[in-house]
Amino acid sequence: MLSPAEQLDILTQGTVTIHSTKELEAKLARGKPLRIKLGVDPTSPDIHLGHAVALRKLRQFQELGHHIVLIIGDFTAMIGDPTGRSTTRPPLSYEEISANAKTYTDQAFLVLDKERTEVVFNGSWFKSMAFTDVIKLNARVTLQQMLQREDFKNRVANSQEVRLHELQYPIMQGWDSVVVRSDVEIGGSDQLFNILVGRDLQKEEGQEPQVVMTLPLLEGLDGVKKMSKSLGNYVGLTDAPKEMFGKLMSIPDELMAKYYLLVLGERLDPAMHPMEAKKQLAAKCVAVYHSATAAQECRDDWDLRFSKRDLTAADLPELTLTDRTDLLGVVLHAFTTLGATISGGDARRLIQQGSVQLNGEKMTDPKATPAWKTGDILKLDKKRTVRLQ
Repeated sequence: MLSPAEQLDILTQGTVTIHSTKELEAKLARGKPLRIKLGVDPTSPDIHLGHAVALRKLRQFQELGHHIVLIIGDFTAMIGDPTGRSTTRPPLSYEEISANAKTYTDQAFLVLDKERTEVVFNGSWFKSMAFTDVIKLNARVTLQQMLQREDFKNRVANSQEVRLHELQYPIMQGWDSVVVRSDVEIGGSDQLFNILVGRDLQKEEGQEPQVVMTLPLLEGLDGVKKMSKSLGNYVGLTDAPKEMFGKLMSIPDELMAKYYLLVLGERLDPAMHPMEAKKQLAAKCVAVYHSATAAQECRDDWDLRFSKRDLTAADLPELTLTDRTDLLGVVLHAFTTLGATISGGDARRLIQQGSVQLNGEKMTDPKATPAWKTGDILKLDKKRTVRLQ
């Protein structure tokens, strides 16, 4: 192992909160592998780059010789983490959660070393709890403590309901830490309250309290809201190479430094041109989650389609025309074919603003009916182009 000071320097990079650095250094100084905990609830089937921020921090711990405990919240997912929510999460069935858990573990190992990761399901201890055990666990926390959570406090202040089962979530996440005897728990900055509950419960059980390590939340492609599959602003770890590359090329320039640090663990060269910085970021991500060959192919294709403007030779998705051949109808059909959702009004505005081009010529009349032919190149916006068939 590296010295405690060297490890601390690596591990504290890109963090928001460490409670406390002194405690972490003391644990590292013992020269023994620490147990590092991350809990994830499989509420959807895919992991995105926002999830990977925490996984990359776990990988740093792994490479420094520490033991990773990945908790799959098959039981807590049925409650749903209320963090950052203004309403109660819709419940998921256990069958849905189990199916999602399979893909979560598979995708987590795109970042983590499988051989050095312990995967546990918190249903294995919560399912066997008697109701008396649940009552005893609840007796350790007060309602006043729970209402200190910002999201609960806001909902009460705004006369929005807080369901009693939601109050269980921080307690259950905290109990996970007791069961796995974690030395450090990692989570997003919005998880601070939950992780601190774990420290309190560990103290009550006579365990040494875990160190709290929180990480920044990664904004999605819109540059505003936290990356989320439900918001459609995400980059999935299993997105096809060209899809991943194209999504990353749409990131706002002002987020580039943050993406370099959180997604790649690198520092952005401030002297690099923003476009080149995006291309390198996109290519490196594709290389990590696919291959170096795929990354180079994506970059070459992007340059061909956008930098060199030679779309005739590019590998483009094909679009077969339907009975509706007016420009607006074709544009709507193209977006649907590409798996994107757009309203008629938004499509009309794209056309009127000159975003839609046919063979390089701007088309600004939504009612126009061009003489379409096979091989025509229809550019829909900055990210989407199709070839007519």
